[in-house]
Amino acid sequence: MFKKNRNFARKLKFSPMNNVLVKKVESPKEMSDFISLSRTLYKDSKQYVPDLDVDIRDFFDPKKNNDLAYADVQPFIAIKDGKVVGRVVGIVSHKSNATWEKKIVRFTFLEFIDNLEVSKALLDTVASWGKERGMNEVQGPMGITDFDKEGMLVEDFDLQGCFMEFWNPPYYKEHMEALGFDKATDWLQIRFQVPEEVPARFQRVADYAKQEFGIHMVHKSKKEIYNSYGKKVFSLLNQAFAPLYGFAPFSDKQVDDILHKFLPLVDTEMIALAEDNKGELAGVAITCRDFSDGIQKSKGKLLPFGWFHLLKALKFGKQDKAQLMIIGIRPEMQGMGVNAAMFTHLIHLYNRLGIKWCETNPQLETNVRELSQWKPLNPKTVKRRRCWKKDI
Repeated sequence: MFKKNRNFARKLKFSPMNNVLVKKVESPKEMSDFISLSRTLYKDSKQYVPDLDVDIRDFFDPKKNNDLAYADVQPFIAIKDGKVVGRVVGIVSHKSNATWEKKIVRFTFLEFIDNLEVSKALLDTVASWGKERGMNEVQGPMGITDFDKEGMLVEDFDLQGCFMEFWNPPYYKEHMEALGFDKATDWLQIRFQVPEEVPARFQRVADYAKQEFGIHMVHKSKKEIYNSYGKKVFSLLNQAFAPLYGFAPFSDKQVDDILHKFLPLVDTEMIALAEDNKGELAGVAITCRDFSDGIQKSKGKLLPFGWFHLLKALKFGKQDKAQLMIIGIRPEMQGMGVNAAMFTHLIHLYNRLGIKWCETNPQLETNVRELSQWKPLNPKTVKRRRCWKKDI
């Protein structure tokens, strides 16, 4: 449906006849309008994978989202000719700004019709809202934490999206450039076929990690992960992700939120946990079968029958694609073969489960070490997505 857009010179003009009202989302009706907009925009798209309605509502509920203790958050909708034609959320992440010593207002959940007046009104509103709070730069799409979706798609619009990432049509990039936004950073995704045999390089390095550091794989039940082991995992991720763009460490309450939201969706057999000879966690790779088809069929609604499509995809689906959600190595163990040990384990597992190919979640293009680890698998780089920035 959408092809890679090579015509970046398409003229985008403001029309003085367009009147766009941007207002705060303050009522249940306005929140419903906010949620339903993307389904209206992308009703004919085979690539778009919707958020679950309940997840969006929970994002704004302090009782359901402990991240709100560390951020100011405000959703907006844009109205033109009596219709909702755009939406956006402004975020001031106090923890991230303090960590990086910045004054940034973020935007996320950005959706708009192909009308420059609408996109400008939405982003100007976020900038003004942020400036009122002392911010001097606007960036996005980025959420409160790294577990929120981030990055605007700028390539490969024809590929199916995923439940963990944004999808948007090509005109979004044109609007951002026309409105004077610059690239802050890009994320890339890696796609590869699962080999029938473990590449010799992985096996050799995995054997070295086992011999020198006692690296071995362990399995934990969901109960064990909920009760205590999950905090070990996130302690490691806080260390491993500390240098990454915009990252702020997860608190215990945030970890509890993430575990309760995502762990039910994951088969613990597909979580690779590597410990060293001291029994300390050295690396983690959280993967799952891709269930985007089930979410598409549910249209983002669990009721009345959406739960059936999602449950079918999670429990009974035969998808041959795996999603590599998170990979983290304890800093002092990076470069010691832990990732090779985990990949060796996962390749054997995927072959047993009938998984034929994999796709990673977005990875920073500047994270050369992480991107280079895929070379033995003959990877393909797909779905470049961008964080935009602009001074205010």
